[in-house]
Amino acid sequence: MMMPIYKASKRKASYTIHQHQHDCLVIGAGGAGLRAAVGLAEAKFSVALVSKLFPTRSHTIAAQGGMNASIGSMHDDDWRWHFYDTVKGSDWLGDQDSIQYLTRNAPNCVYELENMGMPFSRTKDGRIYQRSFGGGTIKNGKEIAKRTCAVADRTGHALLHTLYGYSTKFKNVNLFSEFFVLDLLIQDEQIVGALALDMDDSSLHSLTVDGAIANK
Repeated sequence: MMMPIYKASKRKASYTIHQHQHDCLVIGAGGAGLRAAVGLAEAKFSVALVSKLFPTRSHTIAAQGGMNASIGSMHDDDWRWHFYDTVKGSDWLGDQDSIQYLTRNAPNCVYELENMGMPFSRTKDGRIYQRSFGGGTIKNGKEIAKRTCAVADRTGHALLHTLYGYSTKFKNVNLFSEFFVLDLLIQDEQIVGALALDMDDSSLHSLTVDGAIANK
């Protein structure tokens, strides 16, 4: 018995694609995506922030340990010692220009998050509490460092909620929550936007921009 042969329909489907124009597009609304959106909004750009999840469900919420920064709450500290630990911890394979940028700017990032409202654990006299974590040292490996800033064991949870709450104060950040990016829009070898599916009603949306940031 021969298998039946089915021919494709000759009907052409027509889909309405909703158009959105912004200065910048950020794909992903975890910690990195939210911080990028905030920075762009502070610079007066209009931002399309696209996430397949509601932002506070992003995976940043799973981070527990904390973040290293040489703010010196518990003892004298220096970004160069943090730099040494990070280069050594990478088996000297890490990009040292990037590591220098990270370790020099880490204290200001902690203070920035504090000013946004992140509830860091505190010492009895009100300073940001720091603990030993991840093999951090001072004096280039001679003593154990207390360099990790944390919010108990829920640092990622606090970070994500702080950034999301702070982002809501900017009217130029437009959140596309539970939108799944289907494809990037390319013109002359440049990313000019993305095509996204609204997972609530399956509608299609074209988000065209002057610049795009994608997070993994």
